[in-house]
Amino acid sequence: MSQARTPLDDKSWRILQALQADARSPLKALADAAGLSLPATAERLRKLEESGVITGYRAEVDAAALGHGIEAVVGITVAQPSKKKFLDSLHRNAAVLECLHVTGADSYLLRVVAQDMGDFERLIGSINAWGETRSSIVMSVPLPRRGPQRT
Repeated sequence: MSQARTPLDDKSWRILQALQADARSPLKALADAAGLSLPATAERLRKLEESGVITGYRAEVDAAALGHGIEAVVGITVAQPSKKKFLDSLHRNAAVLECLHVTGADSYLLRVVAQDMGDFERLIGSINAWGETRSSIVMSVPLPRRGPQRT
């Protein structure tokens, strides 16, 4: 996570909002949203990318549609000497969608998916080898993940 603050004007914020709503927005739609010409919009995008404000473009994928009927958040406390090996193991585990290094009782919070409860139990068993876990099954997502908004 970048520490430097990049001040953005209204036009750049409009570009970001349009991209966060639809990362496949054509340049023309972004230019219209920002009230800029196509070349000016392309230049703004380039600067937003180079400054690290825009870090990538992604497709949102429905895990359930791919057969992952369970999504959960797993907290884990990992002893300091094992943290690098633990993180290496997560990179190789396709069921782990996200890992957050956090403060508090947990070392990390993981967002994971599993096909069913048996698959989830095996996943937790493999993660438990690294430390004590606490799991919360996601029942629904009333507020989906979103990008930063202008405050």
